[in-house]
Amino acid sequence: MTTTKEIEQAVIHADRFVLRPIQVADAGLLEMYSSDKRVAEWTSRIPHPLPPGATEDFIARCQAPDRAEDNWAIDGSASGLDGLVGVIGLTRLDREQSEIGFWVAPQMWNGRIASDAVMAILNANPQDCDTIFASVFQGNDASARVLTNAGFNYLGDAETFCVSRNANLPTWTYHRKMR
Repeated sequence: MTTTKEIEQAVIHADRFVLRPIQVADAGLLEMYSSDKRVAEWTSRIPHPLPPGATEDFIARCQAPDRAEDNWAIDGSASGLDGLVGVIGLTRLDREQSEIGFWVAPQMWNGRIASDAVMAILNANPQDCDTIFASVFQGNDASARVLTNAGFNYLGDAETFCVSRNANLPTWTYHRKMR
């Protein structure tokens, strides 16, 4: 007999939105935004074009009781936005460390949604991390600013495979001590 530890996922309240677990009802907006090439090309894991079933698979992974990554919908419906306007996640690493990742719908770019979502996650520290890491593709100056404005420190250059571009791309890597 195997037992699976179910992982609780916090709901995090911010001024303009709520960070909440991904739901099946998010499928339409998730698919619409993540199938946008402008979103996919700045993430490592979103393919472009988005294949059939990819959104449903993502939702299933988000809801798995033994998941290694927590993903939150950035839900702005309480302040008049379309509901889900992006996703932010924390992937568990070892030694009380995690890696943060995020994307925001293009019509929300330059609206401080990503900055506010990152700060909400850092303030809540829902995985009780000592250190949080992040990386962005070089050339993604806006996401790099989100991280540095949130107190992340530059560690160095690396490279990550980008599914949508089918290539290894150079990245800037950051970290932030939480305690």
